[in-house]
Amino acid sequence: MNNNPYASEIAWGIIGCGNVTEVKSGPALQAVPHSHLAAVMRRSAARAEDYARRHGVPRWYADADGLIADPEVNAVYVATPPDSHARYAIQAMRARKAVYVEKPMARTHAECLEMLRVQQECGVPLFVAYYRRALPGFVKVKELIETGEIGLVRLVQVRFLRPLDDVSGGLPWRLRPEISGGGLFFDLACHTLDYLDFLFGPIGGIQASAFNQGRAYAAEDTVLANWRHQNGVAGSGSWCYAAPASLARDEIEILGSEGRIRLSTFDFVPIVVEQNKRKKQYSRPKPDHVQQFLIENIVAALRGEAEPLSSGESGARTSAVMEEMVRGYYRFEN
Repeated sequence: MNNNPYASEIAWGIIGCGNVTEVKSGPALQAVPHSHLAAVMRRSAARAEDYARRHGVPRWYADADGLIADPEVNAVYVATPPDSHARYAIQAMRARKAVYVEKPMARTHAECLEMLRVQQECGVPLFVAYYRRALPGFVKVKELIETGEIGLVRLVQVRFLRPLDDVSGGLPWRLRPEISGGGLFFDLACHTLDYLDFLFGPIGGIQASAFNQGRAYAAEDTVLANWRHQNGVAGSGSWCYAAPASLARDEIEILGSEGRIRLSTFDFVPIVVEQNKRKKQYSRPKPDHVQQFLIENIVAALRGEAEPLSSGESGARTSAVMEEMVRGYYRFEN
C-alpha cells in the first residue's frame, strides 16, 4: 500500500493569485502532469472569482483559512508578498499540506528558520520558487562547469545595474523593507545568489557594504560584496539600482583556469563560452511559463520520483546571505 499522499495527484491551492501567478506559475501548475489547480485565494473576492474563472479553477476563496482547510487541496503555493510568507507557510504545514513559497523565502532569516522548524515538526515538504535551478539554460551552465568546459573555476563576478524606479506614485511593496525585507536587492539579487549556491555550494566569508545613493526611498539601492563558496570558488558582486539607464547591465561572469562563461540572470540572451580565442554560444529561449521546469521537479519530488532542486534549506541559506550583505545598513541583530 502506498502511503504517499501525493502519489496520485497534486491538488494545488494558491494563496495570493496576483501578477506572478498569471503567466509565470499559475498555468504551469495546470500544465505539469499529475498536477492541477484546485482552488485560489485573494483578499478581493471579485478578483479571486475572476482569476478562477479565467484559469479554469473550480473553487476560490477570499480568505487563506478557507483555502488551507479545503480537503481537496493537498499542496499550497504561497504567492503573497514576503511579509506573510512565513505565516501562511506555517499555517499550511501545520495543516499537513506541502508548501511551495515564492522567493525570497521570507523577510528575514529568522522567519526562514521558524519555517524550517515547523517543517521538521510537521514532517511536510517545503520548496522555494528559485526556478533558475531548473531552467534549461541555467542547467546547461552547470553542466558546462561540471564537465570542465572552462577548467577549474576560480572566480565568479556579478554586475547588475539598472536605473532608479519611479516612485512618484507611491512606494511599491518591493521597496518597503517592512514588507519585502529590503529593497530591490532582496527581490532581484536573491535569484542570482541562490543560483550561485546551486552552482558552487553555500556562500560564506562575506564582506559587504550596502548604501543608498539615489535618495529616492529609504531602502538600500547599492550593494558591494565579496565572498567565498564552500568549494573554494571566490565571488564578488556589485548591484546598483540607481544607475544611469544607458549603463544598464545584467551579467554573471564565471572565470576558470581555461576560459570563461558569461550569462544573464534575467535576460534570455545566449550563454557565451570563451576558451583562448574560441567562442561558443548556447541559445536559451524563454519558456512560456518560467516556473514550469521547477514545478515539474517539485511534483516529481512529492511523488517520490526525484530529489528537490530548491528546498526550504537552500532558500533559507540565500536569505541568510542577503541579510549578511546588508547587515551594516539595517543593523540586523544576531
